[in-house]
Amino acid sequence: MLKLIINDCRKFRVLTGFEQWLVLEFITDLLATRLGLRLAGFHRWKNMITWLTRKKSWRAADVSPADVAVKIATIEEATARHLPFKTNCLERSLALLWLLRKRGIAADLRIGARKEADRFEAHAWVEFEGAVLNDAGQAHRHFVPFEGLSSSLEMQTQ
Repeated sequence: MLKLIINDCRKFRVLTGFEQWLVLEFITDLLATRLGLRLAGFHRWKNMITWLTRKKSWRAADVSPADVAVKIATIEEATARHLPFKTNCLERSLALLWLLRKRGIAADLRIGARKEADRFEAHAWVEFEGAVLNDAGQAHRHFVPFEGLSSSLEMQTQ
């Protein structure tokens, strides 16, 4: 266990300042999301994220929002693998959505469902301009997205 922590610290130190900030911000947002989902529920927590990021818009002229979105999703996925606790796809997706929207990137949360062996299963992922950001395993392909959900989660801007 100690060896894993030391290796993770070494990996963290070689990241750029921006990447280190993203790691810390993702962990903070993920913990807040876990707590928010448990205390407030999905709809209230999703509305809180929307409210907190309502006035954000993309401003960087020299970097495309798609490039930044992919970078943030990559950092998020790597960070989630090294956490000392398990997270689920909804927690990770909401935290990623929050990270992106804080930067003015209008990503969309998708939630899909399927029935497998008489069990109902659900999965959450984040898309930007139709591209899936946080589902490297392509699990989302096995789930039918709920229609109309994304329109209720669209980024609110003035």
